[in-house]
Amino acid sequence: MAPPVSSLPRMASSPIPPPQLPKPSRRALAVAPCSSASSSPPTTSSPPCHAAAPPAGRRGMLALGAGFLASAALLAPAGDAGATRIEYYATVGDKLCDMSLVKSGLAYCDVEVGTGAQPPRGELINVHYTARFPDGTVFDSTYKRGRPLTMRIGAGKILRGLEQGISGGGGVPPMLVGGKRKLMIPATLAYGPEPAGCFSGDCNIPGNSTLLYDLFLVGIYK
Repeated sequence: MAPPVSSLPRMASSPIPPPQLPKPSRRALAVAPCSSASSSPPTTSSPPCHAAAPPAGRRGMLALGAGFLASAALLAPAGDAGATRIEYYATVGDKLCDMSLVKSGLAYCDVEVGTGAQPPRGELINVHYTARFPDGTVFDSTYKRGRPLTMRIGAGKILRGLEQGISGGGGVPPMLVGGKRKLMIPATLAYGPEPAGCFSGDCNIPGNSTLLYDLFLVGIYK
């Protein structure tokens, strides 16, 4: 039978000793003096003092470790982000070329002339592209989606500037499969004065925008 509570021995009421902290380093640190709450109001050169309790026990060590991991993530080099950026734009490594302006207002240049077939009008083709504004802002890219876009040429289903830039005509030679071409499409051959790419009232392409396309004719859709 358990003894009554009153008969249990009383525990000593001595205070729990504080945790042993490591001895401070002898290396002097230049720290701006701070003003305590009882002193005069703090100035810009005298920041207020704040007491910081050291982490204690397993919970404190876990919090300290999480802080170190977060700091390491913030200070990590951005190499992977740069690789993702290159993969996203995919055309930043293309060599430059001099644009030729034709009567319609379209400007074009071939980065690499294709060696494959010329897609006939009315056919479905697969095209990779990066679309951006003249200031370099990318507003669309098939490389981000990870697959080329299938489009039908010669059927009035795409921008007139893209149609002329891919199929040719009006002083522009047609693209061949495997070719890479840059286009500068004026607003009159793009979306005109109306904004485009709108969703819930927010439009990606303002009206009267000149559009730059970096095209890669992957092949004829089969």
